[in-house]
Amino acid sequence: MTFLDMLARAERQNNSMLCVGLDPEPTKFPDRIKGDAHKIYDFCAAIVDATADVVNSFKPQIAYFAAHRAEDQLEKLIAHMRRVAPHVPVILDAKRGDIGSTAEQYAIEAFERYGADAVTLSPFMGWDSVAPYLKYHGKGAFLLCRTSNPGGDDLQNQRLASVEGQPLMYEHIAKLAQGPWNLNGQLGLVVGATYPKEIERVRELAPTVPLLIPGVGAQGGDAVATVKAGLRVSGDTTTGPIIVNSSRAILYASKGDDFAEAARRVALQTRETLQAARAEARA
Repeated sequence: MTFLDMLARAERQNNSMLCVGLDPEPTKFPDRIKGDAHKIYDFCAAIVDATADVVNSFKPQIAYFAAHRAEDQLEKLIAHMRRVAPHVPVILDAKRGDIGSTAEQYAIEAFERYGADAVTLSPFMGWDSVAPYLKYHGKGAFLLCRTSNPGGDDLQNQRLASVEGQPLMYEHIAKLAQGPWNLNGQLGLVVGATYPKEIERVRELAPTVPLLIPGVGAQGGDAVATVKAGLRVSGDTTTGPIIVNSSRAILYASKGDDFAEAARRVALQTRETLQAARAEARA
């Protein structure tokens, strides 16, 4: 089963467009385990257990594990996801962007070591920084396109004078992902929720690729505007899927022992907001 097949199944089964981002920061853990990096797995596994039937994907951020020498906990966590939520795809948020044999090693890391279903990538170094990942049949790759950080304007919102039509850089990336780069049919794009007009423009240029949209919740993105700008449906069929990521608002919903229950409540609320926006967009 390909990444997009898994995503579509999870969306239907869990009635959800929500992705829970797993960015474990021990200093923000519940009081009982606050500051204990050895509890990263325990914390994240509890969140997974509480939200497995509410999401269309999970997105662990590799830096939050590597910074605490917790890569073994990440491996253990993804194995746990496979047991408790085998229908939910795992997107490894790594934002890799290198070429040649180095890119091949990063692909091995994502798909063989960790067993992720998809990975986030930086396309700045061009096609040969993306190609090694597409050799893995059915695996997904999300290219950074129009990100939600203020510094994204420095490059992504600049015009490319040497490209026909002088598109903005993010527009050019969107066209590449929809067309010539999408050799395995599993490419997607990362577009920040804080820029709904840009989401709409990306969707215009890339009508069918999945959009991974971080920034809902703690970063201030509007969930309703995000769905209206990015989702495309035909009848009951999703033709342009979106994956709306929320991390901190869900992970740190409570500092007490009820953190997992609180995370579930926020995840359910977010899912319902997104589904209501979907219904409104179809009306």
